[in-house]
Parts: sequence; C-alpha cells; structure tokens
Amino acid sequence: MFTLAEVASLSDIQPTYRILKPWWDVFMDYLAVVMLMVAIFAGTMQLTKDQVVCLPVLQSTVNSKVQPDTAGKADFTTVETTTGQEEASMRTVSYGSTPTVTPDILSRATSSQYQPTESDQELKKEQKDSSGRKTNLDFQQYVFINQMCYHLALPWYSKYFPYLVLIHTIILIVSSNFWFKYPKTCSKIEHFVSILGKCFESPWTTKALSETACEDSEENKQRLTGAQSLPKYVSTSSDEGSPSASTPMITKSGFKFSADKPMIEIPSVTILDKKDGEQAKALFEKVRKFRAHVEDSDLIYKLYVGQTVIKTVKFIFILCYTANFVNTISFEHICNPKVEHLIGYTQFECTHNMAYMLKKLLISYISLICVYGFICLYTLFWLFRIPLKEYSFEKVREESSFSDIPDVKNDFAFLLHMVDQYDQLYSKRFGVFLSEVSENKLRGISLNHEWTYEKLRQHVSRNAQDKQELHLFMLSGVPDAVFDLTDLDVLKLELIPEAKITAKISQMTNLQELHLYHCPAKVEQTAFSFLRDHLRCLHVKFTDVAEIPAWVYLLKTLRELYLIGNLNSENNKMIGLESLRELRHLKILHVKSNLTKIPPNITDVAPHLTKLVIHNDGTKLVVLNSLKKMTNVAELELQNCELERIPHAIFSLSNLQELDLKSNNIRTIEEIISFQHLKRLTCLKLWHNKIVSIPSSITHIKNLESLYLSNNKLETLPAAVFSLQKLRCLDVSYNSIAVIPVEIGLLQNLQHFHITGNKVDVLPKQLFKCVKLRTLSLGQNCITSIPDKVSQLLQLTYLELKGNCLDRLPATLGQCQLLRKSGLVVEDHLFDTLPSEVKEVLNQDTGIPFANGI
Repeated sequence: MFTLAEVASLSDIQPTYRILKPWWDVFMDYLAVVMLMVAIFAGTMQLTKDQVVCLPVLQSTVNSKVQPDTAGKADFTTVETTTGQEEASMRTVSYGSTPTVTPDILSRATSSQYQPTESDQELKKEQKDSSGRKTNLDFQQYVFINQMCYHLALPWYSKYFPYLVLIHTIILIVSSNFWFKYPKTCSKIEHFVSILGKCFESPWTTKALSETACEDSEENKQRLTGAQSLPKYVSTSSDEGSPSASTPMITKSGFKFSADKPMIEIPSVTILDKKDGEQAKALFEKVRKFRAHVEDSDLIYKLYVGQTVIKTVKFIFILCYTANFVNTISFEHICNPKVEHLIGYTQFECTHNMAYMLKKLLISYISLICVYGFICLYTLFWLFRIPLKEYSFEKVREESSFSDIPDVKNDFAFLLHMVDQYDQLYSKRFGVFLSEVSENKLRGISLNHEWTYEKLRQHVSRNAQDKQELHLFMLSGVPDAVFDLTDLDVLKLELIPEAKITAKISQMTNLQELHLYHCPAKVEQTAFSFLRDHLRCLHVKFTDVAEIPAWVYLLKTLRELYLIGNLNSENNKMIGLESLRELRHLKILHVKSNLTKIPPNITDVAPHLTKLVIHNDGTKLVVLNSLKKMTNVAELELQNCELERIPHAIFSLSNLQELDLKSNNIRTIEEIISFQHLKRLTCLKLWHNKIVSIPSSITHIKNLESLYLSNNKLETLPAAVFSLQKLRCLDVSYNSIAVIPVEIGLLQNLQHFHITGNKVDVLPKQLFKCVKLRTLSLGQNCITSIPDKVSQLLQLTYLELKGNCLDRLPATLGQCQLLRKSGLVVEDHLFDTLPSEVKEVLNQDTGIPFANGI
C-alpha cells in the first residue's frame, strides 16, 4: 500500500524550477495532490472495509410476490405427499436443480393451518417476536456468496474507481513535469535556471541598474535646464539610432563629452569588487553561449505545448467516461451467482457499504477534474494567444540605458515568457547580461581598476627611434589612464576588439604614431578631430577589410599608412581606398597583402606618394600599369610578388631613387639597360632571386651607389660592375662566386663589401686599395690567408672571417685603428694567435659606434 508521502513525492520538482512554473502549473500541481488524496483515501477505505453484504432471496417470498395463491397451494401439496422417511432425509439442505425448502419449515406451516398443536403455538409466538427469515446458511457460505457477488453484481467502476483515480493523477503529474525531466530539455532548463539565478543575484546587475537610474536622473535635470546642456559630441561609431522623445540621449559607453564641460563621472556606484567583476564577466560569456545554444531550436516550447494538449485530452477522456458511470455506484445490488447447487438459493440482495462514500468522492473528483480541465484550456489559450517563440525587451530598453538589448526567439524566448509569469524582475535583470553596452561598461570598470596610471607607466619603453612607446595586447578595452600619458609618442593596440578612443586623447599632444593590430577602434568625434590634426603615422593590421575603421580614410594630415591584411582581387572593390583621395598629405603607403594587381584606387593618391611598398604573400602581381601614374615615387618595393622580369612600368618613374625587387623569380635582368633613364636611381636591390649573370649594360646606371645581389645564382662578377665609380655598397653574398676580380680596386668609394657564403679562396691585393671600406664580410668561403695589406683599411670597423680555412691572423690587424674585437667575427682559436699587444689594441673600447654591414 502506498502512503501519501510516497505518492506525493512523484510530483515534487526541484525548488530551483519554481521560477519556470506559472500560476496555472502551480495550481494544477495542488489539484493533482488533492486528487491523489482522494484516490488514496478511497483505496484505503476499500481495503479496510467489507466490500458487499448479501442475503438470499427466499423462493416463497419471490413466488408470493408474483403468484401468492399458487405458491401457497404448491407448498402445502408438497408437504402432504411427503412421507416420514423423506422428512428425515430432507432435514439436510437439498442441492438439486429445483428450489426446495426445509421440511421443518413446511411441517410447521402445515400444522399451523390444519393441525394446530401446542408446539405450533409456541413457534408462532417466536415468529411474532423475531423479524426476518431463517435461511440456515453457515458463515462460510455467507463469506463465499459475498465474494462471488462482489465480482458478479458490483459494477466494475465501483471496484476500480480509487485505482483509476490514482493512475489518472499520476499520468497528469508526469505530463505536467515531463519537460523538466526529458533529457534534451532538462540540461537546457537546468543551465538556464542556474544562469538566471546568478544574474539575478549578481552585484553587477544592481550596480548597472543603479547606474542607469543615476544617468536618468542626470538626463532629467538636463532636460529641465534646457536642451542646450545636452552633450554636443557623441561617438561616430555608435550603433544606436536617433533618440526619441522618451529616450535619453546617451553614448554607447555611458560617458558623455561636451565642448564646455568635462566627462560626467558616475559616483562610487561603479566601483566593483574584483571577484564580483570576474563573476559578472563570466556570466556575460555564459549568457552569450547559452543564447547561441538554445535560440536555434524550439524543442522546449513544442514539448510544453504537447504535454498541455495531452493533459487536455486526458481531461476530456476522464470527464466523458466518468459521467457515464456516476449512477452505477449504488447501495443495493441484485446478485444471481448461479451456485444454487452449493447454497440452495438462486438470487441474493446485496448492499455495498462504500457506495455512498464512493459517490461523494467521485463527485468531488469530477469537480476537481473540471477545474483542472478549465485550467488546461486556459493554458492552451495562453500558448496560442501570443507568439511565445519571440520575446522583446522593449520595456527594459525604455526603462534603462541599455537600448541595445536584442530580442530573442525560440526556446530562449519561451523560457523568458515563463519566467515573466513568475516575476518580471527576473527577465529585466537577465536582460542586463544581453546588452553589449552593459558588458562594455563592466569591462571598462574592471579594466580601469586593473590598469592604473602607475602600471601603464611601467609598460612604457623606448623604441629604436628613441620614442616613448606603449604596447597594449589582448585587453578588453583601452584603459582611461592611457590618455593621461601625455608624453607618449607611439601607441600600439593589438587584439582589443572593443577599443574606444575617447576625447581624452586630446591630452596626448606628443602622440604622432598609432598602431591598430586586429583592433577596429571606435573614435568619438572630439577624439577624431584631434587625430585628424595630429596623427602622422598609422599602422592597421586586419584579417578582413571590413576591420579597417572608416575614419582612417579621413585623416587629412596623415603622412604614413601601413595596411597589413587580406586584400585579394575579389575584395579590391570593397577595400574603400577610393576615400584615400582625402589623404592629401600621404607620402608613404605600405601594403602587405596578397594582391594580383595594384588597386586602381591607390592612384588617387599617386601624385602625393614618395614611397610605395607592396609585400605580397607569394601571389603573382600581374598588372602594374598603374605604377606609371606615380611620378613622384622615390622608393618602390615589390617583394615576394612572383615577378619573372623587371616590370617595364618602373622605367617611367623618373624620380625613382631606390628599387627593391626582393624575393621574386627573376632569372635575367637584361632590361637593366633601361635604368639609364632613371637618373636618380642610387639603390638597386635584386636579392633573393634566381639571377645567373649580370649584363654589362649595368654600366649605364652611372649614379648607382648600392647594389644588392645576394642569394642569387651568380658564378662570376663582370668587370662592368666595377666601373660604377659611385658604388658604396656591394652585396653578393650567398652565390657561387669563386674569384674576386682585381678590378675591384677601381671602386675607390666602396664602403661596404659583402661576399659571405661563396667559394672565394684568394683575396686579391687590389681589394685593399679600397681604403674607404668600413665593412668587409668574407665569412664562409675557402680563404686560407689574409694578406698583411689589410692594415691599409684604416676605416674598417667590421671584419667577418668566420667559416674559412685560416690558420692564423695577420698581426697587422692591430693597425686598423677603428677595428675592435666586437667587430671582428672570427673563431676564438684564431684570435688567440694574435700577439698580445694586438689583442690589447683590439680589446680597447674607444666608444666609436659600430657600423655593421648594410
């Protein structure tokens, strides 16, 4: 037998789920508990009390009702024909097929009418004193017939009513709570309830809403004092629309700037404990992931609708069949068990002692079912009256500054609708964690708390140009204290997706260089005005062209622009470089990408450019005709562009001074003769190619001062190279050159000579006639000895000899006045062969700066 506590536990739901149970579900749960009590009470009554009580219907009584005269005569006739012997045998009950009565009763009845005696008079007196009729049935026979008639005469509904109520109620309880238990919905619901509780209790929720209240009160004051006190400048990158009459004008970040008043600071309410801040940031991430996980399906909604439909159908079914069986529950029943051969009677009258109570319980149960059904119908009406798969935070947006809270859909929307039936404050507080404005405020508060002015000052360093530089990497935003570093020259922001440059940047009067690496920074209007007038150099590194901020193309005073990212031919039309025409002062354009042609839009600034650098990732650069328009370009770099020959468009650049074609597939440079028209060309870099020979036409480049041919396939150096009298730097490292021609002595202005990584075995004496040499790289060759004439190189500061076949160093190295041990690259054992006085000279520190190579 079930106890009430055991059965009631079936309807228990975890207390945390209560926020997802609207009033009708709660009410139906209580109704289900009452129905359980009805079922258990009825079942207990049936198990503890007798089922039915039956008494036989005597045959004489039945016959007298139908044919009283005939029955009486038949009885008497039977008595008269009965012999004395038969009378003795008939004192036992006959089990024949025909109804019989006992001889004693018949003899008494006969004697009372025809032969009255003294004993008959006494019998009459007893009959007058007692009521009812004697049946001569034993107790076991009564028990037997009661059990028989319980199954035969009693309607089935009277017998199974308590159990049916119990089964129906359990089905209704399971139907009500199935959406909490189904595996594919249970995890989502548990996760949602957990997040919702944390969002409701998070200190950030209270602080964010309090901050909104502060802002609203401030806006009300401003509205009362006049519209002229409203902020004048707002962020140009704000995603909000135009404010309506009922919505306060605020910036996306919550901070305001105007021309005549400082930023409005929120009081100490924005101070957040570090632990609470970390918890709030984790909640933002959880809400974002949960939304993406739940919003793509509507399984929870369909399951809830399905179980409501099932409960409604169940209610209709119970009501229909129960109404038909209400009248079958009665107190009296006629039983014909057909066991007269055992009992001697064919018909019994039975009473069901539980009939009255069961009928009252059944009426109560029907009443409960009707109430339950009406609630189910109301639930269906609610489910289909409004679109529950869509949820709008419109009221929350109107009541707070978080106007960017998005509308949600599917299961996420349905769960929020269910929460609203419990308490709308839950969804309002939950909406705080769907707002990017709220998240940005939290990030800003946490960021400013962590990155103070003192900490930022510790990260400031000096770069190669001796400028003060600050590099911020992977932060949630730009700390406000950065703008207090007024002496900063270079600011690097890398992987900061929510970077925002506020008006306080106008304090950084020394700032001229800005780096944005995967950082689509948003700039307020006042900050943009400052950058437009002061910024000189900008580096933008991006993955997609859309990451380039639009304000970049409006910096009219910008001198240098570095674009590093994907700008292939399909995206050239979207690059937005057509607005480069506004960059009237742009001098240097550096593009590191995968171009197949130079974007035509670059020609908008072609007349102003003095330096163009294109670093491809190995993509072949085909169309170069637009280079002809860049008449003022002095430096041109086309690196890793898969060029096979020197482009003819280059020969039209009359002002070209330096050409760098590094890392291409150039095999021949016969076109070099055309460089004679480039009168200003002084530097030619053809390194990291596949050049096998240098044509004699190179002599026509009279003004060439630097020639870089390293990492090619040269085997010889033609004498034409040494006719370039103005040559100061010659780099032929990492080729296959075996001999240094004696004509090298003609290069009297040569200062840097690099021939590392070749096959040279002998150094000609004419090499040491180049007395202006400062850098001499002879490493990784086959040189066996260094001539003593090396002492003639009085200006030598760097000498590389490592990787040769030397067994000693000449002592005359000590006469190279500017050479020091730091500039002598040689094996240690060879340095030890030098005389001690020479080593002392080389070990001296004269403080002369070391000039290394190129």
